[in-house]
Amino acid sequence: MGRTEIVVVLRVDKEKGYIDLSKRRVSPEDILKAEEKFNKSKAVHSIMRHVSETCHVRLEDIYNQFGWDLYKRFGHAYDAFKLMVTQSDKVLEPYHLADNITEALLKNIKRRLTPQAIKMRADVEVTCFSYDGIDAIKDALLAAEALSTPEIPIKIKLVAPPLYVIMTSALQKEEGLALLQKACDTIQSMVKAKGGEVNIKTPPRAVSERDDRLLGLLMETLERQNQQVDGDEPDEE
Repeated sequence: MGRTEIVVVLRVDKEKGYIDLSKRRVSPEDILKAEEKFNKSKAVHSIMRHVSETCHVRLEDIYNQFGWDLYKRFGHAYDAFKLMVTQSDKVLEPYHLADNITEALLKNIKRRLTPQAIKMRADVEVTCFSYDGIDAIKDALLAAEALSTPEIPIKIKLVAPPLYVIMTSALQKEEGLALLQKACDTIQSMVKAKGGEVNIKTPPRAVSERDDRLLGLLMETLERQNQQVDGDEPDEE
């Protein structure tokens, strides 16, 4: 009671009003598909309900005017809504909606469905005690940053020698992680060629806002520790 379960319908008895359900006959793949469809439909209904309340139009009327047809045209209204972020005219053209409904609909869709960039990071330790030393590390880090694209910029920051963080953000997680890995490989190959060592302390992964805050606090702490305090300077005598 009170739980959401994924089940398969075995039999419908219309006369008695019974529906036989089974949890055991649902495959893991079916569960994932059903949960995805449910979450999409919940998001669509939330947007439609908000439009209904904002424009003072019956929710059922909005669904009848264009909601159900979006499911037929695009397979799911959620997919139609995602397309409307960039191509609203193409999607809504057949429906001739009132201006206030169109405005409320697009405002909600763009607020809720506009893709958000995913932050990603890798932590590497880089050392090089050969003749080229600092220059070898510098060249390798600059080469890694040069892999940046307009969509996936790469930034490298020094935490504390020899630890560096390689950071990026991208709409597509797989593409961002792949470019971060390429940056790590570039640093590794260039530094090793000069006799240095690279330790991938933490491989490329997606990070949360909490991870960002912790990194910022760590860097602030180290910066304070590196600042000179009274007594650091040698006596003038």
